[in-house]
Parts: sequence; C-alpha cells; structure tokens
Amino acid sequence: MLSKRETLEDRIFITILFVILFIAVAIVLYPLIYMLSCSVSTPQYIGSGAVWLFPKGLNIIGYQRVFQDPAIMTGYANTLFYATAGTAINIVVTVPAGYSLSKATLPGRKFFTLFFLFIMYFSGGMIPSFLLIKNLGLYNTRMVLIVLGAFSAYNCIICRTFFASIPQELEDAAAIDGCSPMRSFIQIALPISQALLGVMTLYFIVGHWNSYFSAMMYTIDQKYAPLQLILRRILILEQASTEMLAESTDSEYMMELSKVRELIKYAVIVVSSLPLLIIYPFLQKYFVKGVLIGSVKG
Repeated sequence: MLSKRETLEDRIFITILFVILFIAVAIVLYPLIYMLSCSVSTPQYIGSGAVWLFPKGLNIIGYQRVFQDPAIMTGYANTLFYATAGTAINIVVTVPAGYSLSKATLPGRKFFTLFFLFIMYFSGGMIPSFLLIKNLGLYNTRMVLIVLGAFSAYNCIICRTFFASIPQELEDAAAIDGCSPMRSFIQIALPISQALLGVMTLYFIVGHWNSYFSAMMYTIDQKYAPLQLILRRILILEQASTEMLAESTDSEYMMELSKVRELIKYAVIVVSSLPLLIIYPFLQKYFVKGVLIGSVKG
C-alpha cells in the first residue's frame, strides 16, 4: 500500500519500474516456457508456428526417443558425480588460493597474481595438454574429468577481491587471541563468506554440468561419458539416420522425420537444462548477494 506522503511522480516511477520488471521477467521466462511447450507439442503445430507459448496437442515422442537410449541414465549418474566431486575440489582449491592472495603479507603475492592473470589468457595448447594428461595416467579415467580445471584463475581473483573487503580488524583480533591463519580462515572468513561460496558453487556446477569437450578429448570409454556428450551423440545419430534415409524415401516421409528430429532437439534441451533450473532457486539468494562481491561497503 502506497504511503500518503508519496507524490504523483513517485507513483509514476513505481509504475514504470514494475512495467520494466514485468518485461524483463517475460523476456527470461518466455524461452523456457516455449522450449518446454515445443518438446511436448504435436510436430505439425510446431512447423506451422501455432505454438508460441503453451503446448498444442500432446506428443512425447521426443522424450521417448531420448530416454530409450540406456546410456542416458548412465550419463546422468556420471554428470552428477562429476559435478559434485569436481565442484568440491574446485572450492577446496580456488577459495583458499583467493584468500591467500588477499593478504598483503603473502610472499610473492604480486608474482602469483600476475601469473594467474597470464594463464587466464594463455595456455600450452590442446596437444601439449593431451600429452600431459596421457603421461600422468589420467587418460580415459573418471579422474581426468574431475581434476582437469580444478583451479580457476578467474574465480580465484573474484575470491581474492571478496576476501580483501573483509575488515582486517577481525583477523587481527583473532590473532591476538592466538588464532592461527588456517583457523582464522576456517572459523572467521568462511562463515561470513556464504554469498561467495554460493556463487562459486553455482559457477562450478554449471561449468561441470555443461562440459562435454573434455570428455570427448580425454575419454574413449562410453561408461565415462557425461550426459552432455551422450545427448550430443543422440542428436548426431538422429541427423545422420535422417540423411541416410533421404536417398531412399519420399519427401513426405522425410518431412515427418525432420519434425520428429525437431522434437528431439527440444527434448534434449529440456533434459539437459532441467536439473540446473531445479538447483538454481536454492542458490539464488546467494547469487543475488554475490552480485555485490568486491563492492565498496560503507
């Protein structure tokens, strides 16, 4: 309820603000609703453009074609394992590194900061990385998809910026009471860094969940394949089978196959995105706080 002291200009401003927010929410939600609607709609309605928000008809053949591959459940289990274990390692490696770089007393602090900035833009290349992975005995193992990329220089710099904004007086008081640097990090810095940890967890989970190139490069056994790699294979096989049948079937049948392939594409998008959409609301409050990470605090 608006206050009596609010002027007409205030009411106009609030109204315009609500309109802008409504448009922003609609822009974000519309693609999600559209993809979900297309994945369960009848192909004829999709091809004619009749589906623009809510589903038309009911057709789950796209999901049937996706889940009839037994490797889907294996891919889900693998990706869940990689995302969970990989994120835990990322947090354990990246967050303490950022905390250390935030301390002016760290020996070689400028060198390490410049070194991390350098490796953000330059790397050894694909072939040296492949040879290193193979020589370390990590090729075609689950461990390569967890250890590879365990440290993120970009996220480390974000952590450093956040920890640098914590008042030094807190740790000085703890040091006077006999608190060691490790204990100060665990009992003082981490408890007040929930926003940072939430944002880092979200970043790392999304990165592991969407990753497929590393699995394609460093594994050959299908039992190690993550979900994204399996879904990519399903799309490629469907496209290849359609092209092979194109030489021996009529145009009407090919049109039906192309419509089914579109359904499969939408179903693949929903299957791969749904878990992250479910997780995001639980981390959203930390993500909102994390927008202000490193900002000037009064």
